[in-house]
Amino acid sequence: MKAQNSLSFGWLLAASIYGATLVSIGFLAYTNTLPGYLGHIPYHDLLGHFILYGTASYLGDRVLLGRKLTIIGYRIPLFALIFGILTVVEEYLQSFSPYRTFSLLDMTASVLGILVGYWFSKRELHR
Repeated sequence: MKAQNSLSFGWLLAASIYGATLVSIGFLAYTNTLPGYLGHIPYHDLLGHFILYGTASYLGDRVLLGRKLTIIGYRIPLFALIFGILTVVEEYLQSFSPYRTFSLLDMTASVLGILVGYWFSKRELHR
């Protein structure tokens, strides 16, 4: 089946609320005010990156209806590309924060989450 051609208000609302939540989590991380109990969860940081970024990728791709950009003959998912670039830049900028650190593992978990989120969105859009 073909992907839908119109944006659903529900997907836009869900993505907007989730985007605000993701920005809030980032603010808490940069101000060192994330809840302390997170540290008691094994691999909370890597799991958080994977799940948070994967969910954002899924919702973003749904909002953009799976749009792709052609670069050098390759069709690349638009949201995954933009969000992936922002993710890499943001992870690098963490090295300048007193409360954050650059982590290749975090960046890898984030990028893997983006790819998995895109994969789930692609499956759903083509049902």
